[in-house]
Amino acid sequence: MDETNGLIASEIPRLQRYAQSLARDGEAAEDLVQDTLERAIRKQHLWARRGPIRTWLYRVLLSVFLNKCATNARRQPDLGLEDGPQLWQRPSQEDRAHCREVAQAMQRLPHDQRAAIALIAVEGLDYKDAAAILDIPLGTLRSRLSRGRHALRAMCPDHDDRPQAATEKPVSH
Repeated sequence: MDETNGLIASEIPRLQRYAQSLARDGEAAEDLVQDTLERAIRKQHLWARRGPIRTWLYRVLLSVFLNKCATNARRQPDLGLEDGPQLWQRPSQEDRAHCREVAQAMQRLPHDQRAAIALIAVEGLDYKDAAAILDIPLGTLRSRLSRGRHALRAMCPDHDDRPQAATEKPVSH
């Protein structure tokens, strides 16, 4: 069990990034990670080394997040990026404005699209692993990514001239 706890602990930074991309503020993300770790440690026997622990932990985190959404009828306030941790370096004012606009647009996406884009663009997972974490078919993941990218482009129309987003990388078989 100690070895499994060590594996779980090594994934905390990734869980924090994924939680931040799902939650609407830093405090909610911290709570989400804490609840995920509690559940993962309590139910670590369910992992039983049947796959990468990271995939299993992302599924646990997503499950905790969806449960919180279902039990919390009120929408959490949309906080500006200044209120949360900075997740990137800001080389120029234009890039800062673009990042802020995209991050705010991400928060307006439905959670299923936001979760898909976060796994691909933020965490850098391939489509197959992201679909497994979300427990959806690969085609459904592609559809959510497509709808999410389309919505982001509509919300950020001044940035269509930028290079393709990380969410548009090809599938490797």
